[in-house]
Amino acid sequence: MANKTAPTDTDPLSWIDTVEPVRRRDDGRLLLQRFSDNTGLPAVLWGKDLIGFGLYEYTYKTGHSGEWFMTGFSPRKAAVSIYVMPGYQDLGEPLSRLGPHRLGKSCLYLSNLAKVDLDVLDEIVTSGMEYLKANYPVFKR
Repeated sequence: MANKTAPTDTDPLSWIDTVEPVRRRDDGRLLLQRFSDNTGLPAVLWGKDLIGFGLYEYTYKTGHSGEWFMTGFSPRKAAVSIYVMPGYQDLGEPLSRLGPHRLGKSCLYLSNLAKVDLDVLDEIVTSGMEYLKANYPVFKR
């Protein structure tokens, strides 16, 4: 099945200004600044609620291929989702220093950003970007 989530023309900061609750809006503003500073790439709103940075091409063993953002986040009501592509395979040590979190395949869920070491989060994002640059065709958006 093709990925139906695509980049939009909506300004990410304008979208963040609509996020509820206010705590997640504040989280979104903070993360937008940190991700922009750490990646050096412009933010793009993907779909209705994903803010992505950069672009990479992937091809699965099945032959399915596509493009997706290199890293990003979404300030959702229950938790902030952090996306490090293509996952957190070798990040056990930094994750142990991060603070309270849950992991998905390529998602890191942070329910309380105030309890997280943001410098470690920066390190995780940077590491994920370096991995992608070394292993996939990547593009600035």
